[in-house]
Amino acid sequence: MWRLKPLRHKASGSANNLEEFKHKRREFEKALRQARRDKQLISKRLLQSVDVEEKEKGDSIETGSTPLSPEQVREMIRGVQSGGEEKAAHLASLRKALRNPESQLTFIKSETSMHMLIGQLSSHNAQCQLEAARCLHELSHSTHPSVGQACLPAGPYLLTYLSSQSTKLTELCLYTLGNLCPDSAVVREKLLAQGIVSALANCIHNQRYNLVVVEAVGFTLSQLLQAKDTNEKIIPAVMASGIVPHVISALTPDPEFGYGPATECTWCLHYLVSSNSDNSMLIAQGALSQCSAVLITLGSAVAQGNLEGGIELLIWPLLRCLGNLLVSGGDVKPEDTRLLAALCVFSQVYLHPHPALSRESLWALNNLTAGSSGFCSGLLLLNMVPILIRFLSFSKGINSMALRVLGNIAHHGTEYCVGLTQAGLLTTLCATLKMAEPEVVTLSLEVLYMLVSSCPQVVEEFMRLNGVPLLEAILYNSEGEQRVRAAYLLDHHFPSFSELFIITHPMTELQSLLFAKIFCFLQSKLNGLF
Repeated sequence: MWRLKPLRHKASGSANNLEEFKHKRREFEKALRQARRDKQLISKRLLQSVDVEEKEKGDSIETGSTPLSPEQVREMIRGVQSGGEEKAAHLASLRKALRNPESQLTFIKSETSMHMLIGQLSSHNAQCQLEAARCLHELSHSTHPSVGQACLPAGPYLLTYLSSQSTKLTELCLYTLGNLCPDSAVVREKLLAQGIVSALANCIHNQRYNLVVVEAVGFTLSQLLQAKDTNEKIIPAVMASGIVPHVISALTPDPEFGYGPATECTWCLHYLVSSNSDNSMLIAQGALSQCSAVLITLGSAVAQGNLEGGIELLIWPLLRCLGNLLVSGGDVKPEDTRLLAALCVFSQVYLHPHPALSRESLWALNNLTAGSSGFCSGLLLLNMVPILIRFLSFSKGINSMALRVLGNIAHHGTEYCVGLTQAGLLTTLCATLKMAEPEVVTLSLEVLYMLVSSCPQVVEEFMRLNGVPLLEAILYNSEGEQRVRAAYLLDHHFPSFSELFIITHPMTELQSLLFAKIFCFLQSKLNGLF
């Protein structure tokens, strides 16, 4: 089961032009999700919707570029406390000032700062509540651990407002909580004790049709699920909270809203799957069938040329969920060949723009076909083997994954090996045996051994090729006795090639064993033919 590594990601600054600003905001959101493609991502997200609103109103967007002095911070706090009807405006000015990292540290060191913010957050003035939440959100984006800990007293209020009637306030509270989760074990412990898991479960249950909130819940839950201590406390609490069915149902993207909510929730499912050795409960709740269904739909869209809107960012975690659930003992029933087609489409379309995504598609295909004669037959019947053979010339793990899938097919015996041979696999194996990648050579040997031991047609194909490509490949990779015996065959049966210049490169013990098996089998066949 594949596990990923952590990566922190920060937001970009504001743009001056409104359209450019909106474009950069969209690109930022896309980049944030895209960073999760290869690595597990612990990230912090800074909502910029308020900046868009101010831009549209013609207000200037201050970036807090100049740090505040302690006296200036105290002055701003006094302005809020005695501001009357101007409190919201004072809070807005404070929020902009808190974009400066130095000002954030100065602010939390002021004795009455957090008390003032929490007071405004719990007030009956909706605008002051919203601005106070925005101030906390700016603070939560800090990389300094002391800032996150200073925000902890606001935790109960942030959790309470997850049931707010205001989407803006709920969204702010969710992203603020999500930013606080990765800061430290102390912060997570406190939030868990304050009931963050049950609050998230209630929030997504009540707001399951509000996709803005669903996306925010997905982000916050994914942040929580990536903690180092997740298996001990967080995973059991999440599994018992009733949130999982809502996460699974959110995997299907809304064509009008976009892929954001589905992407965030799919990463949540991925972290749950990767953290469990026994995923039977997730499979029983429909995780595997839902992932398969969504991948089939997306495969159809990609095949029709729909590559916009960050669709690949959703495909990525879906593939990981599918592959890991299959490893956990899940079966795709019935054996729907549309899923095979979808995985092959992803592996082809993203081969050049996103090679790693192509590799993951083949990885999922490997897990799908391992031990499944139905899916292996499907690859042959749908004429997908030539596609897999073409992948053998690519590097970056793509060729090794394709070889694993071909090995899964060959494992089922003579009929399958005949199909592979007729598709031209033997000729291509001659090339992969010459590659410098040890894993590729070993896998090629394993596939070749299954072919020659199960399928008499391989020997016929060997003779049709004049024997040279295969024997040359063996010579190229072998050393010691295998090299001498291969040279003997060439000298006796193909004398014109007996003076080939042989390049030796080291072999592993497994490779040598497989070469010996293949050589002995071929020698017995050749002795009979001559």
